[in-house]
This record gives sequence, structure tokens and C-alpha cells, in this order.
Amino acid sequence: MKRSELREHIFKILFGIEFRDGTEFSEQIGTYTEEMEGAGPQELEYVKTKTEKIKEKIPEIDELLNSHTTGWKTSRMNKVDLTILRLAVYEMKWDETVPVGVAINEAVELAKKYSSEEGPAFVNGVLAKLAD
Repeated sequence: MKRSELREHIFKILFGIEFRDGTEFSEQIGTYTEEMEGAGPQELEYVKTKTEKIKEKIPEIDELLNSHTTGWKTSRMNKVDLTILRLAVYEMKWDETVPVGVAINEAVELAKKYSSEEGPAFVNGVLAKLAD
């Protein structure tokens, strides 16, 4: 399974955080990964581990987002864009295996697939500010 596919699975799991009680998060990851077709044990572990690491960093990530956006605090962002940004910021700041440019490009691709028409430009603009 390609990294971009694994990233998409992580995005989907993280998106659910906005709508569910956080105490059930580990169970949600387990349930989701049990249903992932075509993923081997290493890929499943990668998705679980990375998703948990991102969840732990959400307060810090949101603080970074809020300090680098004008008029678009995380509380006002649509949930799809916010989830994409959280994933990308984690990769840019804490995942040394993902180059910054790749994190931004992958985030824009996710926005093209899941967000509104304005989503890709918004995501790209926010991440460009953070990359400086």
C-alpha cells in the first residue's frame, strides 16, 4: 500500500475525532484498521501509531495553526480542512521521514479529494505560512 493511501486512512480516522468521544479513540482505530483491505501488519501498525501520535499533538498543532492564520482560527475552520492541516502540520514538524514539500503536496491532494473548491488553496496557504 502506498504512503499516500496510508495517509488517507489516517486522515479518515482523525476526522472522526471531531464527532466522537475521545475516550473511545483506541477502539475506533482498532475497528477501522480491522476493516482496511490490502494492508499488511506493518502498514496497520504504521496507521495506528501515527494516528495516535497525531492525536496526542492536536493541542500543540492547533496552537501553531491559530498563531499562523488570520481570521481563521481552528474553531472556525471546516472539519475536513482542519483534519488535513493537523495531519500535514504533524508531518512537517514531527515526522522526520516526510519532507515538508511532500507533506504540503499530499495535504493539497487530500483537500482536492475531500474538501470544498476553495479547500486546496486554503490548505496550501496555511501550510506555506507554517513552512517559512
